[in-house]
Amino acid sequence: MNEDINSSAKIIGFREWISLPGLDLPAVKAKVDTGAKTSSLHAFDIRIEKEGRKNFVCFKVHPMQNDSTLEVQCRAQLIDKRIITDSGGHKEQRYVIRSTMVLGGVKKRIEITLSNRETMRYRMLIGRSALDQFYIDPSQSYLTGKSVKVKRFLKELKLVLKK
Repeated sequence: MNEDINSSAKIIGFREWISLPGLDLPAVKAKVDTGAKTSSLHAFDIRIEKEGRKNFVCFKVHPMQNDSTLEVQCRAQLIDKRIITDSGGHKEQRYVIRSTMVLGGVKKRIEITLSNRETMRYRMLIGRSALDQFYIDPSQSYLTGKSVKVKRFLKELKLVLKK
């Protein structure tokens, strides 16, 4: 057996349900992207607010894939601005925040860039810097399942959207 294998690491699929509790996002379908260093979250209506010596990013998120009717307002401290090259080779300056990600019961503080992912299939990409406690099985999806909180959120969301 390989001694480098971390026995406490969790196995995840190429896409999983995550939550970002610090951003009031209990359920976001995310795709694992080992080609990206930093995670990326769909955001729009992005604006900067100054509070004392700190800058905050205020933005909105459509957390559900293929649904722009639900908008969640988010706010996080701005930690950086970076030039990011996307998979098509296009460079874009993005705001960078930190937030706690919960995936399969593992809580981890990660860096997230904000980008309009409206035309993308997944609202979030999980970059490799957020994956050091996980092994990825690219042939599987949703190995961590949906938590009770995610199931409750989705049920409430469906009720709201029916009204």
